[in-house]
Amino acid sequence: MKIKILMITHNRPAYTRLSLGRLCETAPSNAKITVWDNGSADDTRRVLKEFEGHPAVEGIVYNPANDKLRGPTNWFWNNSKDADLLSKVDDDCLMPAKWVEKLEKAHNDIPDAGLLGCWRFPPEDFDLRNASRKIHSFGPHMVLRNCWVEGSGYLMKRKVIDDIGPLKRGETFTTWCLRAAAKGYILGWYYPFLYQEHMDDPRAEHTGIRTDEDLKRLLPLSAAQYGTTTKEDWVKRIRRTAGRLQEYSLDPYDFIGIRARLKRKLYQAVGRDYFPKA
Repeated sequence: MKIKILMITHNRPAYTRLSLGRLCETAPSNAKITVWDNGSADDTRRVLKEFEGHPAVEGIVYNPANDKLRGPTNWFWNNSKDADLLSKVDDDCLMPAKWVEKLEKAHNDIPDAGLLGCWRFPPEDFDLRNASRKIHSFGPHMVLRNCWVEGSGYLMKRKVIDDIGPLKRGETFTTWCLRAAAKGYILGWYYPFLYQEHMDDPRAEHTGIRTDEDLKRLLPLSAAQYGTTTKEDWVKRIRRTAGRLQEYSLDPYDFIGIRARLKRKLYQAVGRDYFPKA
């Protein structure tokens, strides 16, 4: 099968050297990498120059502006119509050995698999008793199912895009995944987990976030969105996210449509957030 992988980079030279280097190491011969740089400063672009001509790298796009997620992703999907499987790996993630081969095999064996991902949380964040109802078997494979996965470290059938289209204006990757789940595709994390080290987690081996000052300097997008300012609070939020992912409903209509809109209004009335917000 033909596999294409997108990495989006933006002003993280140290992380980029590690993440792209690992991605090149773990990409099998039938997988090719495209890098889209979102208007980074020269230090990040110098790192990318080191990978020009690498046999695993099909191309590097030096975009002059920061087009964030939607633009580069839709561009990549539109220009990868010859691929059977597609992926995206973030510049703050280190992929495990054989992740592509294992997820490719699962896609071959599970016809309805849409997006199968690698897990980014450490063992201390996983509660088997809590998650067991969501772990489903598919022949020799098991998947911790959910209606969405993170936007890094997944492998996806090209057919999903053909069926539901690209990311819409104003749409997040989470809500795009929800549309795929509503279409009947199986989404979730391969289990036992394929662990992708998330370097923005202060507990990760290669993290750059050792102090509160590091957090402010490297401020992850999610931390900025939630107004998180301390390392301790950021770890608490990551742990809370991991716990919720093990509990969320497997019915996509709990998150989209009329039922979800009513629940959001109810939660808002009592001062609580209902995820995802849109």
